[in-house]
Amino acid sequence: MHTLLQSDPTGGFGIAAILAAVGIALTVGAVVGIMIFSLASGRGLKAARAEADRLMADAKGQAELAAEAARSEAEKKAREIELAAEKRAGEKRAAIDQEAKASQAKLDESLARAAKREETLDRKLDSINQREQKIDSREADLKRQEDDNRRAAEENGRAREELRGALSKVSGLSRDEARELFLAEVRVESEHDGSALRQKILDEAERDAKGKAREITLMAIQRYAAENVGESTVRSIKITSEDMKGRIIGREGRNIRAIEKATGADILVDDTPGVISVSCFDRVRQAIAAEALQRLVADGRIHPTRIEELVEQTKRDIEEKIVKVGNEAVVEADVRGLHPKVIEALGKMHFRTSYGQNVLRHSIEVAFLCQMIADQLGLNGGIARRAGLLHDIGKAMDHEMEGGHPAIGMEFLKKYGEKSEAVLNACGGHHGDIPATTAYTPIVMAADAISGARPGARRESMEMYIKRLEQLEGIARDQPFVDEAHAIQAGREIRVILNAKKADDATAFQIAEAIAKRVEAEMTFPGEIKVTVLRETRAEAIAR
Repeated sequence: MHTLLQSDPTGGFGIAAILAAVGIALTVGAVVGIMIFSLASGRGLKAARAEADRLMADAKGQAELAAEAARSEAEKKAREIELAAEKRAGEKRAAIDQEAKASQAKLDESLARAAKREETLDRKLDSINQREQKIDSREADLKRQEDDNRRAAEENGRAREELRGALSKVSGLSRDEARELFLAEVRVESEHDGSALRQKILDEAERDAKGKAREITLMAIQRYAAENVGESTVRSIKITSEDMKGRIIGREGRNIRAIEKATGADILVDDTPGVISVSCFDRVRQAIAAEALQRLVADGRIHPTRIEELVEQTKRDIEEKIVKVGNEAVVEADVRGLHPKVIEALGKMHFRTSYGQNVLRHSIEVAFLCQMIADQLGLNGGIARRAGLLHDIGKAMDHEMEGGHPAIGMEFLKKYGEKSEAVLNACGGHHGDIPATTAYTPIVMAADAISGARPGARRESMEMYIKRLEQLEGIARDQPFVDEAHAIQAGREIRVILNAKKADDATAFQIAEAIAKRVEAEMTFPGEIKVTVLRETRAEAIAR
């Protein structure tokens, strides 16, 4: 039983051991059955025991055979398990050997790189040592040179002191006096050379620019032809009879005072037959007063109440006309997205003039000229046209606010939603009040000058014209070495003739620039004035 109950090497009972146990159990059961049957049949206990012993012996033999088979099976299983374990151990050893070989290869590669890097560092170190040696050698050479230079400078200083002393004795001038005299001569020569060099550079830079600018300007003037509009600063109202003057004045002047109070304009009643004049700095109020007077003369009923009614009606009509004219200008210039207040200001510009030129027509003309110039230069024509139309917007309210119209106009456009930096800068800087930040500002300046300078665009009185010419010639004659100065081209050019014996070519350029700067600073004029300085040398000889 001990043999039967022995566990197999795999940790459980083998199949043969289980079969042996089952055989013994069946034999024991058979013996018991035989003994019971013998007792029952009366054969006797002895015979039953003998039969049982035989069966037990057979069972033991079978059990031993089964146990032997179980041991053989267990040993076989154990060998298989040992072989499997040895196989797995061999595979693990092979894997470990392979990993060890890979690690060794990586280690060898790292060692090779380290050795190569060490070799490179050694070479660099050798190179650095060589450079340090060269630097030390150069520093030594430089130090020797510095010592030599210092000794030479000391020797030169002593030589200069000796020479300076000798010159002082010969010339009779002190050291400071000689220095001042020398610096003055150098200053004069430097200014002369600098002026000549600057003029040479300017001539080279402007040679091509002038031709291109002239071509673009002529193209723009030829493509745009606008009517010449001129209005008087004083409006005259025709009346049917001299009695009408008295009725307009009214008893003790109450009618004329009522008109002036309601319109804000001055009514001038003089001895000129058939005419009453209206004068006002604000051209809108002047237009209201003139229109109201015409209606009063046509109506014939002139008294303070009727005057107030007609003036109010005329104001509403003029305001409607302002908006209408502003919208027409916007449509004509093809500019979109303007605030209603900006459109209204454009309409007010219809009643403003500059040197006799209608400001609104001038702005529309500048808008189209700007577009043409911008298109030729490859810029955005729409932005240029918008900047040109709005550049003089400040003139619509400059009589109501302090400051010049460029600054007023720029603030007005900012207030009412203008976002374009090009438009704002062109409005504020087209007279040079602020620096130009975009290319559109000089375009507006050029178009503004073209519009104001073209023949017939502006007019001025003969007295102002003569005074401007005299001032221009006077500025030119104030310059040194000037023999003659003549204003030509209706004051758009000044010709200056220099004394050729006293002034050279470089001086002529200096004088031309000085005259131009004084004209810009002291005179007010439309467009531009060209300054031409002439220097002529004549050689004469007589053959007899």
